[in-house]
Amino acid sequence: MTDNILRRNLESSVEVHTRLIEACLPAMTAAADALISAYRGGHKALFFGNGGSAADAQHLAAEFLGRYLRERRPLPAVALDTNTSAVTAIANDYGYEHVFSRQLQALAAPGDVAVGISTSGNSRSVLEALSAARKLGLFTVGLTGAAGGRMRELVDVLIAAPSNDTPRIQECHILVGHALCDAVEQAIAEAPASTGVSAAVT
Repeated sequence: MTDNILRRNLESSVEVHTRLIEACLPAMTAAADALISAYRGGHKALFFGNGGSAADAQHLAAEFLGRYLRERRPLPAVALDTNTSAVTAIANDYGYEHVFSRQLQALAAPGDVAVGISTSGNSRSVLEALSAARKLGLFTVGLTGAAGGRMRELVDVLIAAPSNDTPRIQECHILVGHALCDAVEQAIAEAPASTGVSAAVT
């Protein structure tokens, strides 16, 4: 019985990942190009989400700040869910739906890229942040599931994993995130002179 449960999970994930290429590659390309352009222009990426998506936001920001596969200068990235004092203070004073949007208003600048992560596409705090990001002149990217939710209306690029099953969506999101990291890192490494970010570590 245990073997069957494990097998079903693995087979289900492989099946969704197979469909991910056709479903999301054009949107992933657009998102990668936006991130590359932002970093070449001296801007940053801001990631946000709740629960498992908060963990993904932290993970991806860390890949840009540290490194993914190549030695290089750090690329500026912020996960807005990591400062528990800010999150809880904003939630207490203004309501939880504003925990990311208020931070964006303080930290973001035109030319930055905002990456909202919500498996349903309907997380209110993520939607509020994406709405604020647009008003601030940021390029907006949404990672969600097949349904897309209200997020569809608020992003420049929607990467909708081809599933309505939360675990499968989350697995797609981290794969998409890793692919974006790889694409950005290679672009920065291949043309460091035009990016303002040195590929070398001194």
